[in-house]
Order: sequence, then C-alpha cells, then structure tokens
Amino acid sequence: MKQPTLVVLAAGMGSRYGGLKQLDGLGPSGETIMDYSIYDAIRAGFGKVVFVIRHTFEQEFREKIISKYEHKIPVEVVFQDLDKLPAGYTVPEGREKPWGTNHAVMMAEAVVKEPFAVINADDFYGRHGFAILADKLRSFSDTRDKYCMIGYRVGNTLSESGTVARGVCQVDERGFLTEVVERTAIARGEDGRISFTDENGQVQYLDDNSPVSMNMWGFTPDYFDYSNELFCHFLKALDTNPKFEYYIPLPVNLLVAEKKVTVEVLDTPDQWFGVTYAADRPDVVAKIQSLVDAGEYPSKLF
Repeated sequence: MKQPTLVVLAAGMGSRYGGLKQLDGLGPSGETIMDYSIYDAIRAGFGKVVFVIRHTFEQEFREKIISKYEHKIPVEVVFQDLDKLPAGYTVPEGREKPWGTNHAVMMAEAVVKEPFAVINADDFYGRHGFAILADKLRSFSDTRDKYCMIGYRVGNTLSESGTVARGVCQVDERGFLTEVVERTAIARGEDGRISFTDENGQVQYLDDNSPVSMNMWGFTPDYFDYSNELFCHFLKALDTNPKFEYYIPLPVNLLVAEKKVTVEVLDTPDQWFGVTYAADRPDVVAKIQSLVDAGEYPSKLF
C-alpha cells in the first residue's frame, strides 16, 4: 500500500499573521501549531509533506519552517499565486484576493501521485484525526472517486472568545457526506445549547456531536482532474461574482450531488483548536501544555 502524502495549505501565512516572524510559538519549547500537525502526520505514517506557500516568503519559510522537518520526513514546496490559472485565463483587473483553498490544493498536482490529505497550516487537529485519515487513505491506494474527511464534533471546535464559522456536514445513514453548508456565528448559549441563525433569520440548534468540516480532507489523485475542470467553470462565473473564492466544499458538494464521488465522514474524538481571536492564545497554550503533561506529546517535538 502507498503511504499517503500530507498537503499543508500555508499560502495565507504571510498575510494572516502579518509576516512569518509572527508565526506564534505556542508549545512549551516554542512549537507552532503546524509543528504538532507534522509530528502527528509522521507518527501516523504519512510518507511525505507538501507545503503550499507563496513565492513572496519562500526563503523565510524554508529557513524557519522547513528546516525543522526536512530530516524527519521528505518535504516538497509548491506555490500558490494569483496568476496560476488554466490556459486562456488571466487575472481580472484589480483582483488581489487569493483564489481559495481548492486552488491551493490544485498547486500540488505535479508532486502528488498517491492518496493525500489536506489540512490548514494554522489549525490544531489532534493525533487521532491523522491516524484515522492515514489508515483510510492507505486503503484507497488502488481506487478512485472515493474520498473522505474528518468530521469534528462541533462541540469540540468552539471558541470561548466569540462565535465561529463552520462547515456543517449533512451525512446519510451510511456515514457518507451529502452536503457541507457554511454556517456563521455558531456559539454555545447560556442554556448550554449550540446554535446559529440561518439564512431566513431562524435560530437553528446543533447537537454537540454534529459533524463539521475543519478542512481536513482525504482525496485520491483523480481529484485534481475534477478540480481543474470545475475551476474553469467557476472562473467563467467571475463576472457575476468578482470576489469569488474556490473553496474545497464547492467542488466537493458538486461532485457528491452528481454522484461522481463518495466522501466518507470519519469521526474523531479530538478537540480542534486554533487562535481565532487574540484572546484564544492563552487557552491554546494551556491546552497544548495539558496534552504534553498527559504524555500525548513530548515537551520538545523536533
């Protein structure tokens, strides 16, 4: 069986953090959240890591980030830039906004020939999710059109500092995805219930165990062909939606609706966390320290 590859979406780092210098050390030895993801991927049996970054911070990224991992696991770097478009398309005048997460995934096509996972660089996913995903991807070695995702329990993904946006997953009786719907302003109320307001202004409630997408996906290489084809369709629609971004759930929802692929939703008990708000930082530091204290991670990763 082929060892799966991990694709890490890191092209937003420079703008999101105000420069890589502010890539925050949250672990007891100055580890970043991404350090924990790479550590978990290595022990889950991923065979390679591909970072999707932008040319503008390549040198700094190689020096400060990749140097930590390159002797632990094979590493590749690919680039997401605005002008990385299919033949016949050009960047619209005035467009500065990036093309989104699925465009970033497409940048890895040349270096990924095996089943692969996709994650965000700045999210803490937990070790179980990586182990579950690696096992499933190894079983996909000789298949196509069979994908998966880690469905986090929404109650394990909330922030104590404010509301969050989550891709709420609709799942059939067999555990396969039927749709991902982006919901905003999700929070736990004073009554302990988790809720959001839908597009009709109605308050809707979610069970604590309702699965949500935190952008932890598993694909086989045929996904690149689908992505390229659908990206052309989306680019043609830019006249009506100039700020359009090509997020992963867009092609996934279309492919599922057309029954071209299946996406198995895999449950994990892990608690997701990240620094959504500045006020989240002390809580994240404390959560990582508690995992170290419990023996889940060493006090120094690399």
